[in-house]
Amino acid sequence: MNRLAVIGAALIGGELRRVEAIHGGDLSEVLRITFADGRAAFVKNGPAPQTEALMLRAIAASGAPAPAVLAVSNEALVMEVLPAGGSLSKAWASLGLALARLHATAGTGYGWPMDYAFGWVAIENGWTEDWPRFWAERRLAAHLAHLPSDLARRVEALAADLPNRLPERPTPALLHGDLWGGNILAVGGRVSGLIDPACYHGHAEVDLAMLGLFDQPDAAFHEAYGALEPGHDERSAIYRLWPALVHLRLFGESYRPMVERLLRATGA
Repeated sequence: MNRLAVIGAALIGGELRRVEAIHGGDLSEVLRITFADGRAAFVKNGPAPQTEALMLRAIAASGAPAPAVLAVSNEALVMEVLPAGGSLSKAWASLGLALARLHATAGTGYGWPMDYAFGWVAIENGWTEDWPRFWAERRLAAHLAHLPSDLARRVEALAADLPNRLPERPTPALLHGDLWGGNILAVGGRVSGLIDPACYHGHAEVDLAMLGLFDQPDAAFHEAYGALEPGHDERSAIYRLWPALVHLRLFGESYRPMVERLLRATGA
């Protein structure tokens, strides 16, 4: 029997009847477990189940949809099974409303109580009161030692110039932190859950920039979410550079053209 399934079943109790691997997760194992009494749950490992549980609870507390945490340990996170299988293309307006609720939850600074990770790539979340400093140090400079020297020089120069490019103290919104279509559950034209978070408090435009990196939100999304601040188009390339650097480190040279394209878009 799969060890993760056994751990998850023990956390909530019951006779385990069926285990199904859920495809789509590149960095964690995710299973659907079913019990003899008909109950079902998702079980996930990952870099820090306790931290992910905290993040999911924060999303739910904001009023945005997220799976309930049924149990958690240092080895596994057990979550409710939410309805899914619908198309995000029919749920853009619902997502806009959900993100507006999420981002309305403001913190007192930029960061998160603990660091996190995408696989072996660390996500540094130490608090700052200055947003350009947070993005420069925690999101760009953190990669320098792991980049080819030519890319590292360009990223370093961009990081040094961020006080001239980013607002000093935007509202520190609660961010999902890894927002793309694969982490959004939808059914019947509505978003049923935001999953696989990497939460912290920061400029709300970060989530929007990330969403637009791999997906194409339509006019209904933007109408539901609300107007953006002037200059958001110029900032989007700066914010998209971080997930591009993460992908470069995780998945290799095939993501270098994306990193270079975004650097060019910033003028770096």
